[in-house]
Amino acid sequence: MQANSSDAVYLNIENLWKAFGTFLALKDISLEINEGEFVCFLGPSGCGKTTLLRAIAGLDLQTKGKVTQDGKDVSNLPPAERDFGIVFQSYALFPNLTIEKNIAFGLENTGRSKSEITARVRELLELVGLSEQGKKYPAQLSGGQQQRIALARAIATNPGLLLLDEPLSALDAKVRVYLRHEIKELQRKLGVTTVMVTHDQEEALSMADRIVVMNHGIIEQVGSPTEIYRTPANLFVADFIGEMNQIKSIVTEGGRLSIGEKTFACLEHKFQDGDAVVAAIRPEDVIPHEAGYEATDADRNCIEVRLQEMEFLGSFWRCRLQNERFEGSELIADFSINAVRRLDLGEGKNMVIELPNDRLMAFSRPEVAA
Repeated sequence: MQANSSDAVYLNIENLWKAFGTFLALKDISLEINEGEFVCFLGPSGCGKTTLLRAIAGLDLQTKGKVTQDGKDVSNLPPAERDFGIVFQSYALFPNLTIEKNIAFGLENTGRSKSEITARVRELLELVGLSEQGKKYPAQLSGGQQQRIALARAIATNPGLLLLDEPLSALDAKVRVYLRHEIKELQRKLGVTTVMVTHDQEEALSMADRIVVMNHGIIEQVGSPTEIYRTPANLFVADFIGEMNQIKSIVTEGGRLSIGEKTFACLEHKFQDGDAVVAAIRPEDVIPHEAGYEATDADRNCIEVRLQEMEFLGSFWRCRLQNERFEGSELIADFSINAVRRLDLGEGKNMVIELPNDRLMAFSRPEVAA
């Protein structure tokens, strides 16, 4: 968690439900967000993340449940009476107003004098690095510049809560990478509690203090980016965040995983002997060894494979590995350029790989999950 966040709960969502007719978009959502924290709602399309953001803003009132902001129950307040700024994917700037007037729009009914508003607009333009653009109109700015203006307008009144609804999804990749860094730095500087909706895993991992992974209207897991990536709570989270190998296996004596006729040591799990599970490991956790390598420790989880295909991805090689024990599926491994060179790896060659027991996980199979 970043230094600007505290242990004081700023936004508290309790047992929130949202129905559209017979469709349940949110199912009993409870979540606490601390003051100054940057939280990302992450999940596939239709998972309920934007619906939850809109309920927090009062744009779509919940069917039942409670929203408390800074100790105040705002559950049934209209948006105008809630303390937040919001930035949409579409920027929503007024095309007929200059950049200065777009930013000033939300300040004009706050009782500030014209000189105060002018000074605040100038301060915000400088804050987002667009001091020279105030007299222009939105159409004269790039998409990235327009999004920074939308952000300046959202924070103009110093709201206690900043809501970002997929603010970077309409931009090209290079601009997205630049702006996510800028937004995070701005959030740190201001210390404003921020909630961002995104379907982009990399965006969430790089920006958030905590990530809320959602699916089918429920929360699957809440944790720091490292926790979500390294210790996923279930197969959905493991599969949705980054690449994950999945191999059907059976739990055997001592909690080991049986794949084919070979058993593998793995991380501690809750399953019983005989349970059908999925063995999972990330491609970057697979360790390469030369053909004929034999580990002295049985828990080293070594197995011989055939290197079927190699794909060069700049900083590493993505390799597709096959072994009859994998029951028809192939294993994906990411090997460094140095490892490929050192071991003289190539397509069609046999090699030995190690599946570290502290990185091999067990999850319920989808078809047998409770």
